[in-house]
Amino acid sequence: MKRLLFFVLFGGASLGLAPTVSAQVTDTTRTVKPQLNTAPPGAAPVRTPAPVYQPTPTPPTEPAQPGVPASNAPYDPNRPSGLDLPQRPGVAAPEPPMRRYFLYSNFGLGFSSIYGLNQFSASIAPAIGYRVSKKFALGPGITYAYNSLSARGFEGIKTNSLGLKGFAQLMVFDQFFLHGEYEVTKAEVVFQDQYGQLRKGKLTVKTPLAGAGYRQQISDRAAADIVVLYNFNDGINDIYGQPVIRFSFLFDLK
Repeated sequence: MKRLLFFVLFGGASLGLAPTVSAQVTDTTRTVKPQLNTAPPGAAPVRTPAPVYQPTPTPPTEPAQPGVPASNAPYDPNRPSGLDLPQRPGVAAPEPPMRRYFLYSNFGLGFSSIYGLNQFSASIAPAIGYRVSKKFALGPGITYAYNSLSARGFEGIKTNSLGLKGFAQLMVFDQFFLHGEYEVTKAEVVFQDQYGQLRKGKLTVKTPLAGAGYRQQISDRAAADIVVLYNFNDGINDIYGQPVIRFSFLFDLK
């Protein structure tokens, strides 16, 4: 009887607790409502733009400055060779400075025949020239002339003459130029005496010469000229022949 009563009481207690357990289980499966985010909104992400290619501008042409690379500096003719970087494309090299003074030396040959008198002449005339401009030059010099005269029936006579001169040149086209000289020479000349004999005497001879020439450049400082001149003193007291052909050598000093 006691055991029966115990089981009845235990079973009632179990039935009384069952709804509670069931409610608790049901609550755990109940749908939970979503909760709103009450936190302050964050800053929007910043997009970094893609880099844009910018070409490097070409620096303007300026005078060479210390520390400027040779490839970016204008051409400098005084810069030692072998130390330069290649010249920047598009920059033209300036013209070298004009050399004012030059040595101008020539030697000449001439031959003439007048009144049966044959004359052969050779001369040398070193001079110092000065360029007034790129086209015009002038200068002083000295002259020496050797002459050999002969005629049928007369013994040949040789003379030597020394004098001073001034010259001028004008470049007219490319390497062609006009050339003029004026010489005053203490000359040995040949004349006929009262008996018709050729004799040698001393005389001051003035000789104007004018003509044209051509210049062949040998290097940046040296050149060779050939000049053909007309002798305006074409007389018995002439120390040159007709025409006068001269080969000249020019060398720039500075």
